[in-house]
Amino acid sequence: MSTSPVIETDHLSKHFRDNVAVADLSLQVERGEIFGFLGPNGAGKTTSMKMLLGLITPTAGNGNVLGAPLGDREAKRRVGFLPEHFRFHEWLTAEEFLRLHADLYRMEGERTTRRIHELLELVELKAHAHRKLRTFSKGMLQRIGLAQALLSDPEVVFLDEPTSGLDPMGRRLVRDITRDLRTKGTTVFLNSHFLSEVEVTCDRVAFIKEGIIVRIGSLDSLMNGELQVVIRVRNLKPESHQGLTRWCRNLQIEGEQLTFQLDSEDQLPSITRYLIEQGGDVYTVQPKIIALEDLFLEIIGENDSLEPRDEAISLKS
Repeated sequence: MSTSPVIETDHLSKHFRDNVAVADLSLQVERGEIFGFLGPNGAGKTTSMKMLLGLITPTAGNGNVLGAPLGDREAKRRVGFLPEHFRFHEWLTAEEFLRLHADLYRMEGERTTRRIHELLELVELKAHAHRKLRTFSKGMLQRIGLAQALLSDPEVVFLDEPTSGLDPMGRRLVRDITRDLRTKGTTVFLNSHFLSEVEVTCDRVAFIKEGIIVRIGSLDSLMNGELQVVIRVRNLKPESHQGLTRWCRNLQIEGEQLTFQLDSEDQLPSITRYLIEQGGDVYTVQPKIIALEDLFLEIIGENDSLEPRDEAISLKS
């Protein structure tokens, strides 16, 4: 089995007239990992994914998926894709829909029948195999879309907001399926605004803002040991705040409350002593491991929304 990256890009960019959708996309995704792609509205997530899938042509730069140039037809046979905004054939039944896509993959008849039954059971739609898609709920359509993305047993799967419209049980189902794909060696490229899902699912993540990747790494390396601390202290002189910067980062002051980040809780006794020495009355000290949401706000900025916009309606988004 090849040890080269499954996805590799070098300074990919995409411009739509005067609009720079993606300015600089350089990354590597290894075989068998779940890779999270995070960013606010308009950051270029969906445009980046479309370039990797060969649906749109980059303005500059280059990339490979499964060792082949972007858009290579044979490589695309080994790729699965669930778009965020899908328009399925509502007049088909679930089984007919999957069989249509199997024909597009030119899968053999016996393999097709077996695979369709496996996938309908996997996404818990076996009892609805002969229902027309027009009768499906949003969550059921999301699950049949996931089955479609896995139909050819792909080596890499692109999932654009795969849990959108799903209830908690549906999100857990998608999470379990995604983890099972990793155990099989399948690579998953995941774009999601559900940070809690990303946090418990992904091995590595990239943060993209204004079309540029601003940070990339494993969740362990990005979050391991980093603490967010909230201290409530009274009678602290304003000039004492500057002294805290020897230990902490991103200090925020709101009345009696100090919020900041630390590399280690071992620094807390020194900080508490300092505050008392400066004449402060310390009431509470609340440390907690930084969550992915806090890390996102630190990297991207609190003014940027994570809620997904309708990027798939127009290629210009």
